[in-house]
Amino acid sequence: MDADPASASALTLTSSGFAPDPFDARCPTRLLLDRIADKWTVLLLVVISEGPVRFNALKRRVGGISQKVLSQTLKSLERDGLVTRQAYATVPVTVEYALTPLGRSLAETLGPLARWAGTHMAEIAAAQAAFDDARR
Repeated sequence: MDADPASASALTLTSSGFAPDPFDARCPTRLLLDRIADKWTVLLLVVISEGPVRFNALKRRVGGISQKVLSQTLKSLERDGLVTRQAYATVPVTVEYALTPLGRSLAETLGPLARWAGTHMAEIAAAQAAFDDARR
């Protein structure tokens, strides 16, 4: 991988070339981390990992997401090569989203993260309440 001069200092030289250094503020890896750390990205990839899914089914399954945010997030995931979008010539048009192999590898990592959050939410809420109570 060739590094451009603007980001070269954000990459570490290794025996196989330049490697990302996400701890450097200029590293392009941070853009990817911003994307995959987004709650909508996590939730959408986990749902899509269950199999191809239509736009409206995603909207129903992921409570609280607006149509605009759903559309924007899906476009970003498609641009990043994580999902594919297949439109079918029906009336109205049917659109289905599926994971790419790259998206599947990411979803396999995010699924446990989402499950961890669900499993430990009560503990986090208790810690937050104790923290807030101690400061009153």
